[in-house]
Amino acid sequence: MSVRRLAKQQPESFTFSADSEKEIAFWLAKYPEARKASAVIPLLWIVQKQEGWVPEPALRAVAERLDMAYIRVYEVVTFYTMFNLAPVGEHLIQVCGTTPCMLRGSGDLIKVCKSRIGEAGAISADGKFTWLEVECMGACANAPMFQLANKDGDHYVEDLDAAKFEQILDDLAAGKAIKYGPQSDRVSSEAHGTTVLTDPSLYDGSRAKPINLPNTGSAKPAAPAAKPEPAAKPAPAPKPAAATKPVSKTKPKPAPKVKAEPAAATSGGKAPKTLKKAKGQPDDLKRLSGVGPKLEQTLNELGFFHFAQIAQWGPEEIAWVDSRLKFKGRIEREGWVAQAKALAEGA
Repeated sequence: MSVRRLAKQQPESFTFSADSEKEIAFWLAKYPEARKASAVIPLLWIVQKQEGWVPEPALRAVAERLDMAYIRVYEVVTFYTMFNLAPVGEHLIQVCGTTPCMLRGSGDLIKVCKSRIGEAGAISADGKFTWLEVECMGACANAPMFQLANKDGDHYVEDLDAAKFEQILDDLAAGKAIKYGPQSDRVSSEAHGTTVLTDPSLYDGSRAKPINLPNTGSAKPAAPAAKPEPAAKPAPAPKPAAATKPVSKTKPKPAPKVKAEPAAATSGGKAPKTLKKAKGQPDDLKRLSGVGPKLEQTLNELGFFHFAQIAQWGPEEIAWVDSRLKFKGRIEREGWVAQAKALAEGA
């Protein structure tokens, strides 16, 4: 973004007009008193509509009205290119020069501006016009176009060519009203002179063409392979020969049952003292940080029902319990032992 600075020549003072004061009251009513600085852009716009540009004394007036630091108002007005920092003509012509408008003839409009008005940013000799080239203004379908800003407001003028643009400038110079919007017979941005979607060939299938693959010069494709002959059924396996040794009639003795050993612990550690059931009323283990209903149930199934049990765990007991929990490291991370001691003593 180019550097934007205030004009060198400035008026000595600035005062809001009566109409501007009404607008200011309208906008300030939209914000709480503590947030009235949010109205800085509307107030700067009111200044521009009153003066045609934003003079430096107006920045101080806006800052005072909104209880803002002067530099904050300065930052806003120099950031947004919609604010004019120097005087402009009665009619500000903002020609869009972005790609769609450029392809449709915005260069011709710019040539007219240079010949009729002068260089960009300058005021014409009669004080009527100033022109600028701007970026896309969102009217690409109606290109080329320009935005006209004057005391009557801000309006788009679209579907232009050099001759139409010259006529508009003549009318504005003579104080005549002009037509805003498209300068053609279209309404808004409706399709203009195009009939492509009414072509019957889009819908009757006549545009469909067979896909012809290019001839690569390769050999002709091989004929489809013949169906394979069904495989012959295998001959039945011969019956096993009769056993030569006589089969004992006595039944073999069943193998002795071996008592299964318990599964090894998930990992090391020393098993702490557990209980088959709670001694009296079990403690609410959910009071421990990170312990919910399911984890409390797991601890009960392992044989832990009271804070006093958990308070006695050492490093090896912690390792034993930790290896049986779904999420490892929670005991030390959440500080269960210290919590359990405090809760047991409190009980």
